[in-house]
Amino acid sequence: MTLEGERDDVRLVLVTAPDGEVAAGLGRVLVEERLAACVNVVPGLRSIYRWEGEIQDDAEVLLMVKTRADHLDRLTLRVQELHPHDVPEVLALPAVGGSEAYLGWVRSEVSA
Repeated sequence: MTLEGERDDVRLVLVTAPDGEVAAGLGRVLVEERLAACVNVVPGLRSIYRWEGEIQDDAEVLLMVKTRADHLDRLTLRVQELHPHDVPEVLALPAVGGSEAYLGWVRSEVSA
């Protein structure tokens, strides 16, 4: 059973990192500081993008961060503080469904 307003309060945040060490460090800080309930670190990402007028083709690591909507701004700022890139990718998507038990766990693990 969900409380009113909880149906759309969980976010999946995508963050890319240049390597596994940076990704693991970011993930650990976000969980330790209770800005995220869980961070999955997914290696093997290849990103092709335009940066400063040039096409880039880089190996990266993807972080899939689970958090609450009311912590998104703080999480974003923390990633920007810790990330080695000038403009790190931080893209939040609403969790529009899923296991209520899991969503409840995410809510409870991210500090109020």
